[in-house]
Amino acid sequence: MLPTIAWKNDRVIIVDQRKLPFEEIYLECQDYQEVAEAIEKMVIRGAPAIGVAAAFGVALGVLRTGPDENLEWKFDQICGRLARTRPTARNLFWALERMRKIFGESRQLSLGELRERLIREALAIEEEDVETNKRIGFFGRSLIKDGDSILTHCNAGALATAGYGTAIGIIRAAFEERKKIHVFVDETRPFLQGARLTAWEIDKLGIPMTLITDNMAGWLMKKGEIQLVITGADRIARNGDAANKIGTYSLAVLAGHHGIPFYMAASLNTFDFSRRNGGEIPIEERPPQEVREACGFAITLPHIQVRNPAFDVVPAKLITAIISDRGIARPPYSKTLVAWRTEAKEKGGKRNR
Repeated sequence: MLPTIAWKNDRVIIVDQRKLPFEEIYLECQDYQEVAEAIEKMVIRGAPAIGVAAAFGVALGVLRTGPDENLEWKFDQICGRLARTRPTARNLFWALERMRKIFGESRQLSLGELRERLIREALAIEEEDVETNKRIGFFGRSLIKDGDSILTHCNAGALATAGYGTAIGIIRAAFEERKKIHVFVDETRPFLQGARLTAWEIDKLGIPMTLITDNMAGWLMKKGEIQLVITGADRIARNGDAANKIGTYSLAVLAGHHGIPFYMAASLNTFDFSRRNGGEIPIEERPPQEVREACGFAITLPHIQVRNPAFDVVPAKLITAIISDRGIARPPYSKTLVAWRTEAKEKGGKRNR
């Protein structure tokens, strides 16, 4: 499997996901502006991967900052630019907060030492993400039974993370247990992350799969061909409402109607405890051209008015369980999620002593 993102020779190397599955091309980002553009233009996507990219972008920006520049001003400029790229993905802001903390704690060091601290922290975020995803897979695999067919939406695999994947990580873990499973991958319009990325990943892993259009899901559920739905998440409010790729809400409604379990998988870094509910989660609107075209080919008239919200919000009441690196949470979510947060803070505090 291709590495999604890497730090190499003081550059950020990113696989261009816009070109997959037909071309495997890597872009080299030499400054934080190029990292920010890569996030905006969907060269790299997926909330965990965006978080890693943001951390690398901060490290790269400070690495390129000259000794005569106002470092505090420059650091705020770097973080501000990266924060403006994708407003919905919580991992982006979590990573920036973590890099800000290291910057504040290390400001008294020399510029060279500060740079090294920031690079080490970004690399730690990358490494921790892979381990976090494997824990999600460990907890979630028990929800998949031998013989199950699973529907997944968008791409929540290795390409959306630093490695292994969240929703796809659960499917991988079940497959690695030698469970006989089948995956239905929907196309995920308008950017076709399912058809282009998830199908490519699942095929590489050797897991039996079938590609479907987005509007086939309900009929297959009615026919009994789908036993459960697993998706990732880009931001989860403290009551359990969860934002994910547009179309996720529709699948949750369909799954509920047909009595099919609907699961969402995300690391604790994806939870936003400052948001009381899904109504407070910012929803990104993307360029209309993404809807007017498919893989660069026009599919409608250029003047047609378009709406292109990149995400929707699944109400907590439609989510059967949320699978995290801390375990499996079931409704009502607030108590469990707050307990996870408290536990994480206590562990973090002990580590820093």
